[in-house]
Amino acid sequence: MKLPWLEPGDPFPPARRAWGPHDPAPGLLAAGGALDVDTLRRAYGGGIFPWFSEGQPILWWSTDPRMVLFTAEFRLHRSLRKTLRRFVDDPRCQVRFDTSFAEVIRACSSSLRDGQSGTWIVPDMVSAYEDFHAAGHAHSVETWIDGELAGGLYCVAIGQAVFGESMFTRVPDASKIALAALVAFCLAHGIDLIDCQQNTRHLASLGAREIPRAEFVAAVAARTQRTPPAWEFDPVYWRELLLPKPVA
Repeated sequence: MKLPWLEPGDPFPPARRAWGPHDPAPGLLAAGGALDVDTLRRAYGGGIFPWFSEGQPILWWSTDPRMVLFTAEFRLHRSLRKTLRRFVDDPRCQVRFDTSFAEVIRACSSSLRDGQSGTWIVPDMVSAYEDFHAAGHAHSVETWIDGELAGGLYCVAIGQAVFGESMFTRVPDASKIALAALVAFCLAHGIDLIDCQQNTRHLASLGAREIPRAEFVAAVAARTQRTPPAWEFDPVYWRELLLPKPVA
């Protein structure tokens, strides 16, 4: 199956045309194009994301099934609950949004996962997402301890559609705290879905699961039309995770 080549500004093929399970790279949709703000916004709005390594052209993907986290299904394990309670009660600890986006994405770029020999967050991606951040569509969730950036993540948000990208940690559990903060923020604002893109054991342990791509694309289309929240973290949002749930 021939892979479509995009020139800058070209429309994306529908996500359903991505390579299937018997093709060389399942989920691969197209190559080429550009990483400007408009192109990225169109891609995410169609359930598509860029993912490529140094020396490769821009590659666009739409996996099927799609790994997502329904925020109401987030599993707050007992150990992380204890960690969060200590964090919330410690005046030296703080969650911030968007105060150090450049540092967060660069830390994610240099944080290799097990089995990786390089990073997909190449310099062109860093530059593109910094522009996306400046346009208001990419955000950093930051865990601060004693005035130092201890860990965090960055994500994309269009309307009320939220797409997780990557995380890093310099202190044990700092990235998990950032993810919990993102979930708490989403719950507080009625955002029910976070895209996780790829199926990993870690994400599954936190409650993420796969859904059909068609269902995901339809969900994104609806959520991108909703009014976005103000991307600011208020400690009161921790109540969404730490207060006892009412008994039905």
